[in-house]
Amino acid sequence: MHDIAKQKYGVPGARVSNSQLGESKVWLTALGLTLGIIMVTGLLLLILFQGLAVFWPRPIEQFTITRNGKTEVIAGEVRKVQNKRDLGKGGETVQEWLFFTGNKDATGNGFIYLNVNDIRERTQPKDIYIAERMEYGDSIFYPVSIVLADGKTIPASDPSFNKEFKRLVTEVNDRRADIQAVEKGKIGKINLKLNELALEEKSLNLGGVDESTKSQKLASITEKRAKLQSEYEVLAKEAQVLRAKQHEDTLNYRLADGTERKQAVGDVVHFVQPNALSFGGKLGEFFYGIWEFIIGEPREANTEGGIFPAIFGTFVMTVLMSALVTPLGVIAAIYLREYARQGLLVQSVRISVNNLAGVPSIVFGVFGLGFFVYFVGASIDQIFFSSALPTPTFGTGGILWASFTLALLTLPVVIVATEEALVAVPRGVREAGLACGASKWQMIQRVVLPSALPGILTGVILAMARGAGEVAPLMLVGVVKLAPSLPLDLTAPFIHAERKFMHLGFHIYDLGFQSPDSEAAKPMVFATTMLLILLVVVMNVAAIRIRNNLRKKYAASTF
Repeated sequence: MHDIAKQKYGVPGARVSNSQLGESKVWLTALGLTLGIIMVTGLLLLILFQGLAVFWPRPIEQFTITRNGKTEVIAGEVRKVQNKRDLGKGGETVQEWLFFTGNKDATGNGFIYLNVNDIRERTQPKDIYIAERMEYGDSIFYPVSIVLADGKTIPASDPSFNKEFKRLVTEVNDRRADIQAVEKGKIGKINLKLNELALEEKSLNLGGVDESTKSQKLASITEKRAKLQSEYEVLAKEAQVLRAKQHEDTLNYRLADGTERKQAVGDVVHFVQPNALSFGGKLGEFFYGIWEFIIGEPREANTEGGIFPAIFGTFVMTVLMSALVTPLGVIAAIYLREYARQGLLVQSVRISVNNLAGVPSIVFGVFGLGFFVYFVGASIDQIFFSSALPTPTFGTGGILWASFTLALLTLPVVIVATEEALVAVPRGVREAGLACGASKWQMIQRVVLPSALPGILTGVILAMARGAGEVAPLMLVGVVKLAPSLPLDLTAPFIHAERKFMHLGFHIYDLGFQSPDSEAAKPMVFATTMLLILLVVVMNVAAIRIRNNLRKKYAASTF
């Protein structure tokens, strides 16, 4: 009683109770949680802000500068502001701007560092343009005139210049889509058929067929090849005519320093006058940039264009990985928990599964390369695609082997989560099912699994989140910088599991560390990271909604 009074009324020498110690630990853990939430939220907000800022039209600044005794006029966008110590002036700190000037074809470099003290005049001219091009990045210029294919010239001072320029750019974009449909679609299918005929001819020459049958089939192959070749020549001429039309109209323009240049209108993808835009116009350009980034294909070493192939590849690989890992993980957990005799062996298996979760992902990549690619894939090639050898079909990296590798990587997560979900099913529910005459498997299938399904889906969600963001193993088993074809398309057999693919995580790595122009790639890094996080969140939210619906549906089974 005396000790309690000392603690309650603060008598000197009183001992601290366990409850007071526990309260301090609660506040300590709350502080750790708060710091963690702040850090994660701050990181997400930084990625979101930097990612969205890529698409907002920046004003074009024109500077008159004096450096090295010469006066220059440059135009562009201020991308970064930093302080630099000038050792030539006794260590004085000066402000330096990273200035995007574009026009890489004219200057050789799209960025310069600009000393603020060199600036003599700063303006934002309304009549300056910025154009996205197929090559050499953006161009910043003053238009002079457009020379049409019929020789007619439209000067920039003409009131209809903008309308005509926009019409021409729309036409060349539509024509570019037609060229892609011919070359990648129709000609691509012909090339695929020609390749199949070549493989068929090669298999006939390997033997195993009598001479009369062989000669008949070879004659049929020759006839089909000649027909396809004639179709190919017609389509090639069509594509050639379309490409020639892309260079019929010419844009004459002037750079900020007065240099005059020419550009085929067919090389222009989009143009805008950012300094003349209203808020509504900027908002329209903002959404246009986001849409083109999502549905477009990459250009210029992935620093320009869109990332649709990477989004599609990431989504397909994650779904395929989840479809592979879920049945394997659930079956393994059911056997370990419901059927295996609990003892030292099962305990060792559980320890091994838990340890697998801590193995570096690159180790799984090496295993996937050695087992799936070089052993399983090479065996499949020997049995089913021998005529295509030495060119491998499945004996090289592809989206199937990447999905298998990541399925092994995330398998421990699904097994552990499924076991925990099975343990959480009340014993009374199991006994009630057995008492009604159900066999053990019927009880597991119709009673235990539905009750444990929300917990199983939790493991699948965790596996999806980890698998979608992995990069290291993918670099060994199928991911590439640029994939010419998607793993799913409208060409039979529609699902091409052997194809290589693009991935958002690898795209971020490639832009950040392998790009020849790191400054140009930096905005794309933030935008791609934002989309990767968004894709993972969308897929997880969809899985969580399914889990919640199942939890409500089978809530009665827990009583």
